[in-house]
Amino acid sequence: MNNTFQEIGRALNGGKNILLFPHINADGDAIGSCVAICKALRVIGKKAYILLEEELPENLRFLDDVGLDTTGEVYTTYEKDIFKGKDYISMCIDCGDLGRFPERSEVFKGGKLKICLDHHASSQPVWDLNYIDSKAAATGVLAFKLLKEFGLGVNLEDNFNSDRILLGQDDEIGKAIFVAITTDTGNFQYSNTNQDCHKIMAEIYSWGTELSEVSNAIYQSIRMEKFLVTNEALGSCKIISSDNTKYKGAIAYLSKETQEKIGSKPSETDDVIDYLRSIKDVEYAAFLKEKEPSVIRVSFRAKSKGNVVEIAKKYEGGGHIKAAGCTLYMSLEEAVKIITKDIEEALKNI
Repeated sequence: MNNTFQEIGRALNGGKNILLFPHINADGDAIGSCVAICKALRVIGKKAYILLEEELPENLRFLDDVGLDTTGEVYTTYEKDIFKGKDYISMCIDCGDLGRFPERSEVFKGGKLKICLDHHASSQPVWDLNYIDSKAAATGVLAFKLLKEFGLGVNLEDNFNSDRILLGQDDEIGKAIFVAITTDTGNFQYSNTNQDCHKIMAEIYSWGTELSEVSNAIYQSIRMEKFLVTNEALGSCKIISSDNTKYKGAIAYLSKETQEKIGSKPSETDDVIDYLRSIKDVEYAAFLKEKEPSVIRVSFRAKSKGNVVEIAKKYEGGGHIKAAGCTLYMSLEEAVKIITKDIEEALKNI
C-alpha cells in the first residue's frame, strides 16, 4: 500500500508551498524529522513551514534555529493562513490521522495533495501518498531515506535532476535527523534500535557533524521546574505485582494542580515514563497526567515481553508494541484504578 520515496520526492519537488504537520505535543522524532525535511525543501527553493499547535519543547527549541532560517520561523495556529488563497501540499510526519493534530486538521485537509510519512502501526495509508513503516525505529529513519533516496538536500539546482543525487554533507539536516532517532530510541537503548539507526548515524558522523552539543541540549539542559515535577511524579510511583509472573508493573501519576503549582511545561514530564520502565523487573509502565479535569493522558511502555499498544487500543489510543498512549475521560483517581487493573491482567498473560 506504500508509495515509493521517489514518488513522494517527485510530488514535493512539484509543489511550491509545503506545510509540515507533526503530531500534537510533538516529540524529538516528530520535530527532528520535520526540521530535516523543511530544511531540505528550503534548500531547493520551496516555501516550507512546520505548523504547530503549541510551543516547541524546551529541550528542542534549538531546532528552531537549526532547521528554519530567516525566511520564517516555526508557525503556530495563529498564522495558519500563511498559504491562504494559494495551492499548497500538506504532509503529516510521525502521525497519520487528523486526530493527532486536531486544531490543524482543516488546514491539512486544505492541501491540494496530502502526504503521510510515519512509523506507527496504527496509521493507515488513507492519504494521496503514504509511506508507513512500523518496523522503522523512528520516523527520522524514513525522513533520512526519503531525503537521500530522492536527493532532496544541499547543492541541488532549482530544476530538479531526475537522477538520484546523494543528500550531501548538511550539518543542520544531520543534527535534526540525529534528534529524531536518538529521542525515539532512548538514546539508542530501546529494543527498536537496529542496524539502520547506526548506519545513518555513521554516515552523519562522516559528514563531520558535531553532535555532542545537540546531546547536551536534549539530555543535559533541563529547567529546575522539570527536575521538580519529575521528582513529584516519581514520588507517586506504585509497583504492581502478579502472583503468576516474576515481572512487575509500575504506575505513576501527576495532577494538573501539581503541574501548575510547580510551573512546569507539558513536555517536561515526557521522560517520567522511561524512569518507570527502567526499574528492575518492571515490564509494564504507565504514567498518567491530568491535562484538564476528567482528561487524563496516559503513556505506556513495555520493556521486552509486553505489548502496550493492545492496552492503549482499548481506549481508542495507539502507538507501538513497546510504546503507546491514550486519553481517558474520567477523574485521575478512576484512571489510575483502571490502568492498574489493565497492567495486572497484562502481567498474567506474559
